[in-house]
Amino acid sequence: MFQQYIRNRLLLLKLLATEKTARLASLLVIFLVLMMLAFLILLFISMMAGYYFAEVTGSLFYGFGIVALIYVLLFIIVFLLRKKYIDPFITNTIVRVFFDKTADDEHTEGSK
Repeated sequence: MFQQYIRNRLLLLKLLATEKTARLASLLVIFLVLMMLAFLILLFISMMAGYYFAEVTGSLFYGFGIVALIYVLLFIIVFLLRKKYIDPFITNTIVRVFFDKTADDEHTEGSK
């Protein structure tokens, strides 16, 4: 009887871990697809901006240099703010996926 209980609890833990891992994997895949689409959008907007600034300045070099300078500034800003905003956001999202209460979790805790 006790051994069956232990086996059932281990099976439950495996199923819960599998569910949480699958949710995390699906979030990761969705995030990667969205990032790929965002990259393509950003690429084409950057080319448009480069040609726009080239037309304004009269030089392709300066036009695309302005766009590159904008990206360097964005890189520096993100790099400086990553520990304060980006790292905690990613960490909290992963923790929320693994420790989010599901209906099954609440049911098993209520029966104790």
